[in-house]
Formats: sequence, structure tokens, C-alpha cells
Amino acid sequence: MAPTTPCFPRPRYARSSPPLDDAYRLIEEAGVFYRGQLVGTAASIDPNAPAANYSDCFVRDFFPIGLIMLLEGRSDVVRAFLHLIMQLRGQQEDLEGQQIAPGVLPASFRIQQNNRGDEEIIADFGDRAIGRVAPVDSMMWWAILLRAYTLYTGDADFAHGPEIQRMLRMILSLCLQSRFEVFPTLPVPDGSLMIDRRMGVHGHPLEIQVLFDSTLRSVSLLLPDSGNQWLINMALRRQEILRTYVQQYFWLDMDVLNRIYRFETEMLGENVENLFNIHPESIPLWVQDWLPDDAGYFVGNLGPGRMDFRFFAQGNLLMLATGMATPSQSKALANLIEQHWMELIGRMPMKLIYPAIEGDEWRLITGSDPKNIPWSYHNGGHWPVLIWPLAAAMLKVGRRDLAEKAWDIAEKRLMANQWPEYYDGRLGRLVGRRSNIRQVWSAAGFLLARHLLDDPELPLRFGIDEPCSNNKGE
Repeated sequence: MAPTTPCFPRPRYARSSPPLDDAYRLIEEAGVFYRGQLVGTAASIDPNAPAANYSDCFVRDFFPIGLIMLLEGRSDVVRAFLHLIMQLRGQQEDLEGQQIAPGVLPASFRIQQNNRGDEEIIADFGDRAIGRVAPVDSMMWWAILLRAYTLYTGDADFAHGPEIQRMLRMILSLCLQSRFEVFPTLPVPDGSLMIDRRMGVHGHPLEIQVLFDSTLRSVSLLLPDSGNQWLINMALRRQEILRTYVQQYFWLDMDVLNRIYRFETEMLGENVENLFNIHPESIPLWVQDWLPDDAGYFVGNLGPGRMDFRFFAQGNLLMLATGMATPSQSKALANLIEQHWMELIGRMPMKLIYPAIEGDEWRLITGSDPKNIPWSYHNGGHWPVLIWPLAAAMLKVGRRDLAEKAWDIAEKRLMANQWPEYYDGRLGRLVGRRSNIRQVWSAAGFLLARHLLDDPELPLRFGIDEPCSNNKGE
């Protein structure tokens, strides 16, 4: 039975407004309780949500809510969530002839009553999801939230407990294990991250590389004993190489584009310019006209013979917010967002992917997915939850004006539209055709963005932002 007392003692944002108060109430109403303890929030409390799992608590969705809980004096909720998710790792079913990686954490969980009337927790590792894809990013969001909790509360005893230490070792060992790879990036299957449907993001998507970097930072929570030191050393070295690699090879501006345009191909040996054998003919026509002279961004994916030139918002914004981008890259990316404001922000911050894929390319890449039609959902739709990494990124580069401008746009529409999951159209003017309303992370992203604007030092206090020591070319 859920307690009748409020989730939070009182709102702590600096200024009050009806949308902020409504976002606050929505998070409260979405509370998920286990044995009387608040342990998470439902993804949506839309009574007409088409998918049953929107009543689940998703690890990915809870991250911004967890930060809000810390700010609102409910660190006990975050601790309970972290502990519960860790315990659920044993629920994953073994497949015949296949060993399940021990560090994988569930995408979501739900609380339900069994035949005896007792509460039980049911975890979903992707086996109930559309497409049956295991979530790679859940373990990463968990580790990043654990570090934020520890740094913000100072509760090192929790992080240093034997169960948490074991879970961290499992996650880091899984991320750092040897593969058939010569790159420092982490390969993942399609649909295993926020873009959880087929969208051609298999391989080395930018978003996962930024989360991978932030996950490696959690190695600071490992006790430096003889059993952990090898893992600590490996994580620190991998992080250093990963940052340099992403800064150098994922970055695209007009100088880089000109070099790619004149690349020679089929180059053998160690010291070659066209390291990935990218064919100039693979450059989409839209790129040369869309990319301003004084701007740049990180491409969405990179691998052998492949450069995905699409702009992926989550990865690019987190590159800035986490300090993984160099200062010059951060400034150039802010310039790109400002100059392409209507295309990327439009009437609702922010477009997840630009441009949308259409026509035959859409049919081939998405499998003709009707939810991912052009300029909708993951295929060019606008996602309100991205307001918080957008605010964090713009504050990081000293562009508070852009962060406030985006927040003002969201404030005018989100409450009026009942907190939709996403918006459709080139400018985000339409509430998503199949979008849930009362989507909790839409409200959480909006509320967290306000907290960030009120206190720009929060990313440092949470350990989300760290100065980047690898600033080649600065």
C-alpha cells in the first residue's frame, strides 16, 4: 500500500510557476512503492497508454528523477532504487547454450501482487520489450546515478558495501572485456539504448560512448585493494584513450568534411589518413549545405567503412555536459545549435535525430516501422526530456541565453499538452501521433532543467561534469 504522505517535503526550485508545480505533482503521482518504500516512478500515468510496460519503472527514465529526488531531500529513494535494481540482476533467464553477462541490468521493473497477495518484483531485461533487445545503457545510467548519489550525499559507506562493490566490478568488467575490436569504443546492437527500435544505430553510437566514459568514472568508487587495482588501472587507461578517440574521429566541421571529401580509399598500413576507409561518395548531400563554417558536431556513429552523418542530440549534448568535448568543440557545437535553432529546437526542445530518414532509406533502415515514420518518434521527433541535457550543455559553454530560451518554449506548451512523450513534425508543432500523455520523464526533464538553471554548479556536484584533461588542438 502506498503511503499517503507526499514524496517530497516541499518544492525547492527557486521560482514557482503552474507548469513547475504540475510537473512536481506528476512525479509524485507516479510513485512506485515496494513494502511501503518509494523505490521509483512509473514511466507514464496515462490511463490510455497503449503499452502495458509504461506502468513499469525504467532505469533510463528514472535517472533525471533520481537527481531531482536528491535535490528535494529524498536521497533515501535513490538509495532504495539503486539497491533494488542491483538485486534484480539475478532474474534474467538463462538461454540454452548461452551464458548471460552478469553485469547486465534490467530495462525496467514492476511491482505486482502474486496469488498469495504478496508484493513481488518483475524485471524486464528486454525479453518483454518490442524487438526483444537487451538494454545496454541501463547498467551505465545505474553506475552514473550511483556516483551522483555518493558525491552529493557523501554516503561512501553505501558505495563501499560488498554488494555495490561486486556490482560495479561486474559492470566495469563487462564494459572492458576483450572483444574482436581494435577500437576503444563500445559496440552495441541496434535498439539497445534510448533509441530502442531499429534505426541503424548498431555499432558504435555516440550516445553509448559518452555513457561509457561516464560509467568509467564510477571506478573512483571502487576500493583500491589488490583485487580491484587491475580494473581501476584498466578503466583509467581506457577512459583516456576513449576521450581522445571520440574527440578526434567523431568530430565533424568544415575542415574535417573537406578532408573526408578528398580522402583516398583502400589505404593500407598504420599511418593512414582514411583510417576507417570512408568513401567520399557516402557523404550525404545535405551535410555540405547544413554545416556552418564556424560550427561542428559529433557524428552519430563511426566504424569500418561507415560514418553516420546524422546529428544525434542526446550524444552531442552529453558530450558537452560531461566535459568530454574540448572547449573549441563545445563552442562550435553551441554555434550549430544556435544557427539551426528552428530545425533542432523549433517549437519544443529538442529533436532527437536530424535529419529524419525518408523514402526507401526509411523502409530499409527501420523495417518500415510505422511508429518511426519521418519526423516522428525516434526518427526526427522532438523529445521534451532532452531539455535537461540541453540546459546542462548550454550552461557549460556559457550560453545561458540559449538554455533559458529553450526552457521558456517548453514552459509554454508542456503543461498545456499534458506532458507528452514526444512531438511530431519538422518543427515539433504536433503532439506525437502515438505519444503518451502524462509522461513522467518529460516532466522530470523540465523540472531538472529549472534546477540546473537555478544552480549551474549542480553537474559538478553530481559528478556529471568533469573538466576534460585531453584537449588536443586547443
